[in-house]
Amino acid sequence: MKKIYLDYNATTPVDPRVMEHMLPYFTEKFGNASSINHAYGWDAEEAVSIARDQLARLIGSKPSEIIFTSGATEAVNLALIGACRANAEKGDHIITCVTEHKAVLDTCHELEERGIEVSYLEVDASGAIDLEELKNAITGRTILVSLMHANNETGVIHPLKEIAEITREHDALLMTDATQSVGKISVDVEKLGVDLAAFSAHKLYGPKGAGALYVRQEPKAEISPVQFGGGQEKGLRPGTLNVPAIVGFGKACELCATEMEEDAKRLSQWRDRLEEELLALGDVRVNGKKSMRLPHMTNLSFEHIDGSKLLRSLRNLAVSQGSACTSGTVEPSHVLKGMGHSDELALSSLRIGLGRYTEEEEITIAIDTIKESIDRLRLATS
Repeated sequence: MKKIYLDYNATTPVDPRVMEHMLPYFTEKFGNASSINHAYGWDAEEAVSIARDQLARLIGSKPSEIIFTSGATEAVNLALIGACRANAEKGDHIITCVTEHKAVLDTCHELEERGIEVSYLEVDASGAIDLEELKNAITGRTILVSLMHANNETGVIHPLKEIAEITREHDALLMTDATQSVGKISVDVEKLGVDLAAFSAHKLYGPKGAGALYVRQEPKAEISPVQFGGGQEKGLRPGTLNVPAIVGFGKACELCATEMEEDAKRLSQWRDRLEEELLALGDVRVNGKKSMRLPHMTNLSFEHIDGSKLLRSLRNLAVSQGSACTSGTVEPSHVLKGMGHSDELALSSLRIGLGRYTEEEEITIAIDTIKESIDRLRLATS
């Protein structure tokens, strides 16, 4: 039976054009980008500079505002902890949301251990925050607000432009985890008004091990380093740069800039077909459907289903249950619980992510497979 990959929110395959672009930097162009005394280092430095330009063009920033990291999680840590360190005299309070990625939530929990007060905004049944609640949560001690651009489990998009107007009015930084949106939809950090933003290459057909943090220069977003030694990346992220991965990141950004609009159009049509045909089963809900969402993904909850058997019944489909496996136990998705789902309904949910290499035939097979599994599981519990 053919395996079908429908988990593009978890990771994406490296585009062959990206891989081809990276290969020379493992072999004949293997120099250290910090080696400024010879041609090998100059070649590596130039390659990193080109990649910085490519990412900057994709997100509407200046190249000098890009700090390369090992991935979005490191970028999130640098943004949140670095902002709290640099702005300690201003205050000791930050605001986030209950449906953020664990990279943000776990970093916030660490900051709480260090004496920072964290407010967690709730969401409604569609995954949206209340902007009035945000306004009321901001105090004179608020350093930063951290709200993701698009949710990794539901695709729900937060209105960052409106949020930025609120944070600017209160002189607070706005940080966003844009890992899921960059390369999938248009993201312009200048127009959105964000001050800090995190990205990861492996979510947009680049390699694992490369990410970036956008740090606004004007007005300047003040952050301090959280790692030390070497002084690379303006001293904010020391350590030898992963030149091949950064080169791949840049090339992936270049490709997304020219192809993501057409990809989004095609994938949104297939996403809508998936939803329409699976909703016809009855007792199915699309999580976040009433909000603005990413075009290439859906999250569906199936009532009257044994969630522990759901994924096992879809052996040929690589999909996600929207839950995390911790210490050998499956936990309900904190995102879906934040939207008001019971544990049982959260565990009977599927996240389906389409991507550049998804084929229409695979959509047909996926629909038929899920329909058969749901009918069979419901029959077994009736």
